[in-house]
Amino acid sequence: MNTDQTRLARKNLDRRLSKLDREAVAWPPFGWIRAIREALGMTPTQLAKRMSVARPRIHELEKAEKTGATTIKSLRQAAEAMDCTLVYAFVPNGSLDNIVQKRAQRKADEQLTRLEHTMRLENQTPEKSDLADERARLRADILDGSSRKLWDDA
Repeated sequence: MNTDQTRLARKNLDRRLSKLDREAVAWPPFGWIRAIREALGMTPTQLAKRMSVARPRIHELEKAEKTGATTIKSLRQAAEAMDCTLVYAFVPNGSLDNIVQKRAQRKADEQLTRLEHTMRLENQTPEKSDLADERARLRADILDGSSRKLWDDA
């Protein structure tokens, strides 16, 4: 994907994900399977029958979900058996654009720190205003470049 396509994809995902409320979709303490099953007044035996599995499998599913060891397939099957739809999403801690902006700033700061150190060693300490300008230029260069390089750690 080129830079423009990446920006457009990020903008579209930000718009779609902004409708999700992180608090509203926070996992219940004992997991979604148990929370929905109990809210429906359904016993583990009844859910097992609806899923065509043995009763102990429901306990295993609920335990696996609570510990994070379940599969999407298992969650989908349980959801369907309770007349629900599994919704799977990553909900960013802020907008995707802000995540990219922060990462670009961090990379620019790293580059600027190395540059400033070298210049100080050569007794050419730059002015604060020059550093601010260079910081903004580096950030812009990083954002205009390949987004894949943005996530390299060196």
